[in-house]
Amino acid sequence: MPRMRELEVAKLSPEQRKVYDAIVAGPRGKVEGPLKVWLQSPTLADRAQELGAFCRFNTSLQPRLSELAVLLTGAYWKAGFEWAVHAPTALKAGLDPEAVEAIRVGRKPVLPRTDEAAVYAFTTKLLRNRRVPISTYRLAVGELGQRGVVDLVGILGYYTLVSMTIVAFQLPLPPGTPDPFAG
Repeated sequence: MPRMRELEVAKLSPEQRKVYDAIVAGPRGKVEGPLKVWLQSPTLADRAQELGAFCRFNTSLQPRLSELAVLLTGAYWKAGFEWAVHAPTALKAGLDPEAVEAIRVGRKPVLPRTDEAAVYAFTTKLLRNRRVPISTYRLAVGELGQRGVVDLVGILGYYTLVSMTIVAFQLPLPPGTPDPFAG
């Protein structure tokens, strides 16, 4: 059960409406999930949606790697809405379905591509240990480049904000979607 009543588009303040319209006009094309919560604070919503558009659509990482990072973050937080939105995108981007399922259930996935293994190692170390060993860091830089590692950290930070919003405000899954983390 969501903790916050959804804002009605017709009753948005001018500041909220400006952000709402910017989101709809952007690559997302709709306002859903945490974006609806963030509209309660229009300045936060505006800044977050701009960062989110960069993290989702414009980093130096291939979509397959970005989506791997998003799935790892969503699974870490057990953010069902995030998983429901990004698991299909990750599959379309080329992630192996068995790897996606392993991440969902908390198992280490088999990732034969070295760039995916580097993203997995870096992300899991950072999320679980709040530290990245130098060997893992060097592996990531070797695979992704310095800019790629900076973009990866940006993706992880943004999707942590997304996941925390989903969990804190108990955002519902899209209609008809089973909870990927139930049980």
